[in-house]
Amino acid sequence: MRMAANQYLTTANPGDADAPVSPILSIDRGSTDQFEQTIEAHAHPEPKLIWSVSATATVTAAARHWLIPPGYGLWIPGGVEHGGAVLRAGEGSAVAFSPDHCPITWPRPTGVAVGPLLRQLIAHLHRVSHHDPSRPHAEALMFALLVPLPTHDIHVTMPTDPRARAIAERLVADPADERELAAWADHVHSSVRTLARLFTMETGLSFARWRTRVRIRTAVQLLADGASVTTTARAVGYRKPSAFISAFSRVTGHTPGTYLHTD
Repeated sequence: MRMAANQYLTTANPGDADAPVSPILSIDRGSTDQFEQTIEAHAHPEPKLIWSVSATATVTAAARHWLIPPGYGLWIPGGVEHGGAVLRAGEGSAVAFSPDHCPITWPRPTGVAVGPLLRQLIAHLHRVSHHDPSRPHAEALMFALLVPLPTHDIHVTMPTDPRARAIAERLVADPADERELAAWADHVHSSVRTLARLFTMETGLSFARWRTRVRIRTAVQLLADGASVTTTARAVGYRKPSAFISAFSRVTGHTPGTYLHTD
């Protein structure tokens, strides 16, 4: 992501003995609609945290497809090849860390939630210089708040076949779309049987179960942003709150109330 970068040259230039060494190499922030919507597969030696402020993106890394909605991010270790695509334009950010000074050593791509405090800390670190006396404390708190999420909180497997992928991307952008597989088959000029087979083969789930997971993934963020259970249920395609609560509990193991915004 080639966004406006705040570079911390002290980390890259250890010859400056008077300056503290920051574990952060750079913080990039900007709007995804300014750049290409598809990022080719690549790797870099430094670990990175990419997270969404208001965009929705997918990232393919370590043979898995990750959905990154607003308020969530993905930790990518150094040397891990990854690529992705922007499904909905918006604001995003990427933080690059020094391989030699970063205290996080997760060996695999890892999903994280970026709550209000963590978001403000990253914004603060983007603004201040590497000489600012608040940096060491802010950096320490930032790392303390980077906690791995359970898989279901961030991971939605995206099919790769163009027909199934087109349907998946539409549903990620609008989880409330109520079209069943027969209607989607007409939309992508395929058969119901073929699409059902593709979803099972490429996501490990039936179409209905895959769509439920996408809906619940979106619901988690809506609840965290302050939406009521009833409003959230309707926003992700459930006419009855009771049906939504049942589906939510099956997917997450918790009731929607667990994720309600409480600030």
